[in-house]
Amino acid sequence: MRRDSRLSGVLHVLLHMAEVEGPVTSEFLATVMQTNPVVVRRIMAGLRDHGYVRSEKGHGGGWTIACDFRAVTLRDVYQALGAPALFAMGNRTEAPGCLVEQAVNAAMDDAFCEAETLLLAQLGRVTLAALSADFHARVAARGGHFSLETAHAV
Repeated sequence: MRRDSRLSGVLHVLLHMAEVEGPVTSEFLATVMQTNPVVVRRIMAGLRDHGYVRSEKGHGGGWTIACDFRAVTLRDVYQALGAPALFAMGNRTEAPGCLVEQAVNAAMDDAFCEAETLLLAQLGRVTLAALSADFHARVAARGGHFSLETAHAV
């Protein structure tokens, strides 16, 4: 079963973008995300619509951070992506006639709702600034050197 990794990928590129001055191209971000630049532009459009990034066309253009990392949570980014389904599991049928399946669905629905509430609350507690601080602590623990150009060498 394929997982939706857009949130993880977008958080990844946002942290990379925060490390550079000036715009970063969709082509470069596609390399970081190991995908196509068109996919990057589609994903980043949602972030742009929420004011988290901005884009400039033409020579020297690309994507730049447009928000305060201290004010944006992982939940905010998740919502900017269109709030994709958090879980791959679900009920076999949504409106079963079988009483057994109705009981199963009720129990599963309660569990999914509770898990989703907890997950979204946790995502709402973590800011992009906290992710960035964790990244910088990891860089410092490895000797303090990080190169965006070599981090994702192809």
